[in-house]
Amino acid sequence: MSKKVVVLPGDDAAPEAMGPALAVLRALELDIQFVEFPPGEQWVKGETVVQVRRAIDASDSTLFGATSGKTQGIGYLRWGKGTYANVRPVSWQQGYRSPLARPEGIDFVIVRENLEDLYLGVEAPLPALAPAHLMSASTGKPLDTTDEHAQIAVKVISEKNTRRVAHFACQLAMQRKAAGGKGKVTCSAKYNMLRHTDGLFRRVVEETVAGYPELSYQQFIVDDFARRIVQTPHELDVVVLPNLYGDILSDAAAGLIGGLGLAPSGCYGDTYAYFEAVHGSAPDIKGLGIINPTATLLSAEMMLSYLGFSSAANRLHAAISKVYAQGRTLTPDQGGRASAREFGAAVIDAL
Repeated sequence: MSKKVVVLPGDDAAPEAMGPALAVLRALELDIQFVEFPPGEQWVKGETVVQVRRAIDASDSTLFGATSGKTQGIGYLRWGKGTYANVRPVSWQQGYRSPLARPEGIDFVIVRENLEDLYLGVEAPLPALAPAHLMSASTGKPLDTTDEHAQIAVKVISEKNTRRVAHFACQLAMQRKAAGGKGKVTCSAKYNMLRHTDGLFRRVVEETVAGYPELSYQQFIVDDFARRIVQTPHELDVVVLPNLYGDILSDAAAGLIGGLGLAPSGCYGDTYAYFEAVHGSAPDIKGLGIINPTATLLSAEMMLSYLGFSSAANRLHAAISKVYAQGRTLTPDQGGRASAREFGAAVIDAL
């Protein structure tokens, strides 16, 4: 069945990764119609945003580069389409330039709640809290709201959103277990201090995992987990985190296997999903043609699986693995001298 995919190349150096990735996808000769938009720098503000939203609504998925703010309306993919589970795999393979002595066997997934927490972006001057007459749990005294120069940010953790992302994580752990994985869910948050918000997240995840007796469960305070993600990453399987911690710790996790150029992601809702590299738009290397397309390609692999092209996804993964195992055509971040286009051409040859 034919599929329609919106392509948003993004800003700065991101389109230099999207170009080779699209060439590889076309080489797979799948029944996919790509609806392409220009880089964010070329957008006509307002008009293009409306066109993008309409295209997204008429599509089966979106492949997105990265934005520094020039590509507008990206929030529609997240909040407009309700993509509540941000899945970020962390998997080492031969040829990745890991800083670890023994990265072999690192293979886990971070499932990040994608819609709330501090990322709602609700901020205000501190005096806005005065009518609430809040007490400080740390001092036991009323909150001093008189400093008009102080700012606040609102952290929202809801039972509804936590429970559905926890179910998503459990179902993913079940799938991985069926394929030979550990069948383990790990939850982390700062629940020892933030008892009402992170404490709610921890409790709901714990309750949800209890409904999956085939899975094992563990939980750690987030600062302790930050150590564990570096010291014992081989023990992890599926990790579920609130929005902010998931964003930060998935970047740290990418460093275990060789950097953000290797880190894909997919954002899943009940009726829609989009896919993007974890890395940013890399303005410092814009125009050099050396950005690593691997993260975009691995995100495209996730997209193909989501769209039902599992065989093609497997072919793509095998081709990328072959290029890294050979080690002849790698980009500078992985110790090579190849351009993004040369890397993409090597993947096509490996297909």
